[in-house]
Amino acid sequence: MSENEITFNDEQLLHYSRQIMLPHFGIEGQQRLHDAHIVIMGIGGLGSPAAMYLAAAGVGTLTLVDFDTVDNSNLQRQIIHNIDSIDKTKVSSARQTLLKINPETTVNCIDERLTQDALEELISEASCVLDATDNFDSRFLINRACVSREVALISAAAIQFEGQVSVFDLRKKDSACYACLYAEAGEENTNCSDNGILAPVVGILGSMQALEAIKLICSIGTTLNNRLLIFDALELQWRTIRLQKDKNCPVCGSSSSL
Repeated sequence: MSENEITFNDEQLLHYSRQIMLPHFGIEGQQRLHDAHIVIMGIGGLGSPAAMYLAAAGVGTLTLVDFDTVDNSNLQRQIIHNIDSIDKTKVSSARQTLLKINPETTVNCIDERLTQDALEELISEASCVLDATDNFDSRFLINRACVSREVALISAAAIQFEGQVSVFDLRKKDSACYACLYAEAGEENTNCSDNGILAPVVGILGSMQALEAIKLICSIGTTLNNRLLIFDALELQWRTIRLQKDKNCPVCGSSSSL
């Protein structure tokens, strides 16, 4: 138990009862979620279900980072927003929804583009970071910050009818990082605006991010660390690729300056 240990009242015990009764979870797992601080980068198609499930599960603090505003075209898949959210910042719209789901969750909002230094400072005390962005530049920046601060990163991406999710548990010396999987130079950005996306695909992948975050925080099961899970919605198939730390990786390798 942490120094922030609380005594759950009867209403809270009822609220979280279906989790607390789980094997290997118990009141200890609920306490760990209560004490956790998760940073979610991007409150779009992936970040929406991830944030909603994490708030519902009882995560104590969520920090939402997104400098975009809600557009009508977002509503087909970004389920945390609604028709009344149009033209509002995504973080403020998301905060309203999350507090309706769980008013006991502290929701912090950052609606500006962060530099790597600012991001490193933000995540320095975080339990983990969820990368729910839609471009390589942001993913590489987030990865570098997480490597520098040795914070676990849960990354997902989706486009058209497919997606992928992985965990980079950068607290562990043998963990690969995102740059071990994708070289920072030469990757071409692809996003939903240009290529389209089937709404449930991001729902599935974002929910997987929430699941992996809960497993990591509560130390239950086996996370996707050093594994990339690839989803094909049209064939409804999953396949797994094993990842290894690249000793020559410019970000996390032995010659890295981070």
